[in-house]
Amino acid sequence: MTLRFLAASALPLTLTACKPPPSDAVAARAMLSPSAAGPSQPLASPDTTGAVWAQSAQPQRLVYGVPGQQVLVSLECLDAATPAARLRIARHAPADQGAGALLALIGNRMVARIAVDATEQGSNMIWQGEEAAAHPSWDAFADPVDSTITVPGAGLVRLNPSLLPVELVTACRGIVPLAPPADPASTPAAIAPAL
Repeated sequence: MTLRFLAASALPLTLTACKPPPSDAVAARAMLSPSAAGPSQPLASPDTTGAVWAQSAQPQRLVYGVPGQQVLVSLECLDAATPAARLRIARHAPADQGAGALLALIGNRMVARIAVDATEQGSNMIWQGEEAAAHPSWDAFADPVDSTITVPGAGLVRLNPSLLPVELVTACRGIVPLAPPADPASTPAAIAPAL
């Protein structure tokens, strides 16, 4: 009798152990209040073969994309080398008005999560967020190796190796001055304007 009781009481524990644990993704979906029409369809990850980081016409701003195509990601320093220095990152992909998310920046040594919101740029809404330049999140750019950026629904963007983001983060923190682009191929004309 005791063995049957123990076996019967262990069965619910065994069945619950088969289910996956709850995740932040499920909680985030539950907290979002989509518009009456619902959220936009997820985008496919863009092909980043040949994509490069380039200095934009605007000082202390980098753009990333395939030359001749639209910008995929931008990184900009605001109030460089001051206590208020911060970096603004944007994923140039359509965002639903009023939406918010976490942008995951995955580097060689760390994963950073930066809050981004749907932000108006011209007649479009894109994902954009800011964080203090001194924040450790930006250290995900520390190694000039392959890294990725992803925003839920906006695909995964592979970032090809470059020293430019590392130099921008360092300069924004006030450690070294930002150097101008040395290569004419990395001029703003090399990458088409954002959305």
